This record gives sequence, structure tokens and C-alpha cells, in this order.
Amino acid sequence: METGLKTIKWPKVFATLLFAIIGLLFITPFLWMISSSFKTEADVLKFPIEWFPSTWNAVENYSEVWAGTKSFGLYYWNSIKIAVLTTIGSAGFSCLAAYAFAKIQFKGRDMLFLVVLATYMIPPQAIIIPQYLIYSSSGLIDTHLGLILLNCFSAFGTFMLRQFFISVNDEIIESARMDGAGHFRTFFSMALPLVKPALATYAILRFIWTWNDYQNPLIFLRSETQYTIQIGIKQFADAHGSIYSLMMAAAVSAIVPLLVVFIIGQKQVIEGIALGGVKG
Repeated sequence: METGLKTIKWPKVFATLLFAIIGLLFITPFLWMISSSFKTEADVLKFPIEWFPSTWNAVENYSEVWAGTKSFGLYYWNSIKIAVLTTIGSAGFSCLAAYAFAKIQFKGRDMLFLVVLATYMIPPQAIIIPQYLIYSSSGLIDTHLGLILLNCFSAFGTFMLRQFFISVNDEIIESARMDGAGHFRTFFSMALPLVKPALATYAILRFIWTWNDYQNPLIFLRSETQYTIQIGIKQFADAHGSIYSLMMAAAVSAIVPLLVVFIIGQKQVIEGIALGGVKG
């Protein structure tokens, strides 16, 4: 006899609760970091943990981070400039290369793509010395242009976007060419709009990777005025490493742009993943 109530799917309920608990465990350190950035130093070290500060010290902590001896404003500007320009350059070059490898027939195309893909297998640490020597002879050491050029050409980005361009129907490309459109017009008018979710996904990933990059700025930058936020945090840690409330305030300040970028672009990321699942 039907009761009019849907049968409860207990396995699905248990799986949802399990993943919710796991998700909560993953964000617990992040929540503790935010909470600690609002506390006095004495409250940070209390046990058991007070998730809501009894004494709010947010103004003092963040004022010390932003108006102290090490200016986070300058580091922020440097990181934003490098991350944005690198993202634009890498997404643009990768997108053009991916379209060429996917939709343009030319001699040696597949072999050249294998060569490009093979470079992705080389660890970045293995080519640091040759890169440094080339940059030193080219006058690109201690410049933001050097850091931007390092990541403007991505084998991963080319491979990822090529897979999406392959899924674009060849008849669409051929119809544009029959109407007299050249490669660039076909690319911008017909192919690019169809892979926007994938392009947005890669752009967000590239921004995050560049923002979090510590190795390259450490090696290729020398002047403090050129430092990025990651090097700035290291200097701040050297000066205030024993004061956890200040360190947490600095860490929270550093991840805010990443959260903003992800929140703005999360819809495109989800669409890109869904598109990849359907096409793949």
C-alpha cells in the first residue's frame, strides 16, 4: 500500500552525512586560521579552542599586517599584476596553440604536439639553472616581465584546451571556412565561444598557481620592491613568526584574492567539468 511518502534511500543519506563530515574536517584548519586572526595572542593559545574570540583584536592584528614595517599593499600589487598578466598570456597562447593542434591540418602536427606534451613531463626544478642563465644573459633577472614569461607558455594548458577543441564539431569549422572566414576569425567567432567554460577553468587554475608560486619569485627576484605576496609572507614570518595571531591575519589576507576569484568563477569551473564529463 502506498503511503504517498517517498522511500528514504538510506545509503545516499549516510554517504551525504559522511562527505559532510569529511568536508567539515577539511575546512576546520581554515576556520581556525580565520578565528585566530581575530584574537589576542593569549586567546590563540587557549585550550580547549575558543572558536569565537572572547576579546576581539582584529583591528590591531590586520593593522600590523597592512601598516607595519612590511607593506602588504606593495606585495599585493606585485602579485596581482604578475598573476593577472600571466593568466591572460598563458590562457591566450594555450588557447591558440590548442586550436591549431586540434583543428588545423599541417605537416608534423601530431609529432609536434607530442614534443610539446613531453615537456610537461620535465620537473620544473630540472630546468631552473638553464632558465636562470638565459634570464641572466637577457637582463630579465629581478623583473616582473621575467616571471610573467616563465608561465605564459603551458604544455598542460595546451593539452587541456586541445581536448575541448577536439570535441567541437568539424562541420562548424568547415562552414565558417566556406563562408570565407580565415583561421583567426573562425577561432574567435566560432570555436572560442564553445570552449569558454574550459578556458575559464584553466584561467582560474593558472591564476591560483601563479599567486601561490614561491619558487620562481624566490630565485628570480632580488629587490624587495619586486617581491610577491608569498615572499612577503616569508619575510613577515621571519619577523613575527612567534606571534600566531599576526601570522594568521597575514595568511588570511593572502588567500582572500583566491577566494574571490574562485567564487566569481565557480560557475564556469562547474560548467567546464560537466562539459568535460559529457564530451569525454
